[in-house]
Amino acid sequence: MSVLAEELAEGRVGLRAQIDGRLDSFLRGRLDAESNPEARQALQLLHTFALRGGKRVRPLFCYWGWRGAGGEAGDPEVLGAAAALELFHTAALIHDDIIDESDLRRGRATMHMSMGQLHASEWRGEQRRFGLCSALLAGNACLVWSEDLFQESPLVVRSARARALFGRLRSSAVYGEFLDLVGEARDSTMDEALKIVRHKTASYTVRYPLQIGGALAGADEELLAAYDRFGLLIGEAFQLRDDLVGFLGTAGVSGKAAADDARKGKPTALIAAARELADNGQRDCLDHLYGAPWIGDAEVARLRETVEKTGAPAVIERMIHERHDGALSQLREASLHPTARAELELLATASLNRDS
Repeated sequence: MSVLAEELAEGRVGLRAQIDGRLDSFLRGRLDAESNPEARQALQLLHTFALRGGKRVRPLFCYWGWRGAGGEAGDPEVLGAAAALELFHTAALIHDDIIDESDLRRGRATMHMSMGQLHASEWRGEQRRFGLCSALLAGNACLVWSEDLFQESPLVVRSARARALFGRLRSSAVYGEFLDLVGEARDSTMDEALKIVRHKTASYTVRYPLQIGGALAGADEELLAAYDRFGLLIGEAFQLRDDLVGFLGTAGVSGKAAADDARKGKPTALIAAARELADNGQRDCLDHLYGAPWIGDAEVARLRETVEKTGAPAVIERMIHERHDGALSQLREASLHPTARAELELLATASLNRDS
């Protein structure tokens, strides 16, 4: 690792710690103000869920979008705005796990599984339903609080552009989740799968966080347009890698149960590519098993073998690298702070090599 890369890596750890500190302070403030014992327990679970694991990708892109446009290093006001993006992401994770009926997130219990444990044995009703409903409300709280935390920054108050971008970020994520549900109900083409990727992941993971950071620093239209192009390409690469890890990896690698995507029939680019490349026998296997809620480990292994034999993983790998190369080209042509350029290049490359 070069000296510059070492310095950037050390700086990234420090940034994450500051972002986590902001999240911790905000959520503890909500906890300290609560007197109801059950609500306090729920808030403690939410605090744990929000702070454990994760790479803080969205806040980091926001921060380096700020620095790339000339924003001051370590400004606490931009760090607060960046932390709000992570709180929105927390809401998205909670709701996504409810929709997908997932029991694991980042290798540990999802929010609805943890909330279910609050249901005492002498209480009325069913524990799992209580957990699902409580987690839904916790996710809603994070949605509301992400706006509160975002608006706490004086930078945000002064930037109508940043506020509009934050609105687009939230709308895009919700729209992408709906498209994802539609895709689970029927087979999706590659174009449809990529549209889901752009809305559900690319726009709210990279594109808008990067632009929000730039807008807070007063970036001009040319730089924001470069951020837009870079963000969409890297955001797509990020999700395409996630599709590969989620389907071909294990729970220890992806942090989720290995069969989740297969049982739900997730409309991924990987499966779309497999369907396009499959022979009749392989297509029959995909039609019979992918999206079947009853499949077990043996069927998942057969699905993986079938998808690999179609050559679809290699197609997705090429798509990831094409997007990575295109994104770096956009970055090198843009006029931005050299340290930010170097950091964004490293974050872009991480989309190719991420393992969870």
